Amino acid sequence: MSNHAETPKRQKVQAAEVGTEILRGLADLAPATSLSRLAAHLGMPAAKVHRYLQALIASGFAEQDPATNHYALGREALYVGLAAIGGLDVVRAAMPSLAELRDALNETCFLAVWGNRGPTVVHVEQPLRAVTLVTRVGSVLPLLGSSTGLVFNAFLPEAETAPLRAAEQGLPGAPGAAELESWMAAIRRRGLQSVHGLLVPGVNALSAPLFSVGEQLAGVLTVVGPGSVFAADTEGEAAEQLLAAARAISAKLAGGWPLPAGDEA
Repeated sequence: MSNHAETPKRQKVQAAEVGTEILRGLADLAPATSLSRLAAHLGMPAAKVHRYLQALIASGFAEQDPATNHYALGREALYVGLAAIGGLDVVRAAMPSLAELRDALNETCFLAVWGNRGPTVVHVEQPLRAVTLVTRVGSVLPLLGSSTGLVFNAFLPEAETAPLRAAEQGLPGAPGAAELESWMAAIRRRGLQSVHGLLVPGVNALSAPLFSVGEQLAGVLTVVGPGSVFAADTEGEAAEQLLAAARAISAKLAGGWPLPAGDEA
């Protein structure tokens, strides 16, 4: 009798495990993927994956584009993901300082962490002016083509960044090996990286690292604004306020500030 009762429980657990694997596969292949590619990625029969996808679509955890028939994570999955992100220590520690930085500079300020596809925006504070820059939570930024990515490249372990860096180094505008190493030395020395129109023409950005216990990189703070009003000067007032915010957040994370106290570049 007990064995008979246990069978449905085991089936439910197995079904939950398969559903979780499929959700993880959709995340790996984001923003969207075909059924055949997803099945191959998971090593499952396409018919089985399709059956579970229909259940995930019905519950809002997956969705299908009627134009391409490709599958993607649904709104419910995104809701769960954002809730998990909100629970990260670095997000909780950074939010007050990020809002204060936005108020002080009246520019878009955001926090990025290292995700499975690279630098990922997890919190954004928009300025109060009428014209703002669209920086969305969930956006994945290039490693070598953004100030945020360059800071991650400077402070993360080589094994973390090597695959993405190798994929980007052949792209137009990517720095050569010698130029990149010079940039990395400057970032590690001053704790700042600025770019002018690198990711988006006419838009400047300034980024600083956040450190947690053991001087491990926990995230990157970035201020971004139109080049007409935001100079992104590494020696200007905005840089001083960004560094002050980064130090304060790092202190909350018990990471201290392992870099020089000021810009010694």
